[in-house]
Amino acid sequence: MSEGNVFQLGTVGALSLSVISSVSIVICNKALISTLGFTFATTLTSWHLLVTFCSLHVALWMKLFEHKPFDARAVMGFGILNGISIGLLNLSLGFNSVGFYQMTKLAIIPCTVLLETIFFRKQFSKSIQGALLILLAGVGIATVTDLQLNALGSILSLFAVVTTCIAQIMTNTIQKKFKVSSTQLLYQSCPYQAITLFVIGPFLDGLLTNKNVFAFKYTPQVLFFIVLSCLISVSVNFSTFLVIGKTSPVTYQVLGHLKTCLVLGFGYILLHDPFSWRNIFGILIAIIGMVLYSYYCTVESQQKTNEAITQFAQPKENETDPLISMENGATLGDGIVAKAPVWKSNKDLHA
Repeated sequence: MSEGNVFQLGTVGALSLSVISSVSIVICNKALISTLGFTFATTLTSWHLLVTFCSLHVALWMKLFEHKPFDARAVMGFGILNGISIGLLNLSLGFNSVGFYQMTKLAIIPCTVLLETIFFRKQFSKSIQGALLILLAGVGIATVTDLQLNALGSILSLFAVVTTCIAQIMTNTIQKKFKVSSTQLLYQSCPYQAITLFVIGPFLDGLLTNKNVFAFKYTPQVLFFIVLSCLISVSVNFSTFLVIGKTSPVTYQVLGHLKTCLVLGFGYILLHDPFSWRNIFGILIAIIGMVLYSYYCTVESQQKTNEAITQFAQPKENETDPLISMENGATLGDGIVAKAPVWKSNKDLHA
């Protein structure tokens, strides 16, 4: 099996793992928060990251991956920024309507495209831009209901979008710059993310819910779902870093909207959530956008591969064949000089 096929299989596996684990944890957390009343989302996320770090430490002890230390300041800044972005997203949900929060999540893709275009000179074709617009329109129709604006909520949403975009772009660039795997980056950044959220989590949750996480009554059922959520989160966090490292931040956001559509579908089927024709119509449009995005990404990737193969196959200017050297005026013997052919200036176009 070629290296390209192995990479494609790895990417498909990462995408599949991300979708399955994310949908699973959303259903688990929905039962925990909506049914059992455990509404401390930020604190729960800090526990997720702590369990993820412990799991990776065990994996490192079992020599399932190699520890590769690199720039400590970059890791610390990245970990703290990730933790802050999660806290800001939760604050955005707390101070805005659900519809405006969904608009905030939709804004992450165009913001990521803008940042990558300005700072990394990355080009997005008109086809991909159109596919993303169709996707965002579909998700907007399916999820955005009311748009109640307020100054504080809008400012928090703006900061949440910017920090989330930067953190996801850094996830991709750090892996490539320092040549570390997603597991190595996650292992080193997890403690900083967990500490950040563990410190600000109880305060944010208390501000949003007017409840104390430490005074909550932890029944066996609540503890079971907390442990289950933490175990699933290991797969969620790992697959997040894996997907962004293998693809791009924009592709990860597209995948996130696929998860949203799946969660809506599973919520209707399993939890009997209210569902309307507007939801169905929006999901269908979003799926069309996702299919188009995947198709255009595949086509452009194949074109780049073919161009690279063509450039590699073309002979360099300074590489000459002995027969060509003779034709270009080399002495054949007895003072006879071969006549050189007349080459056109645009020879490469007619090769």
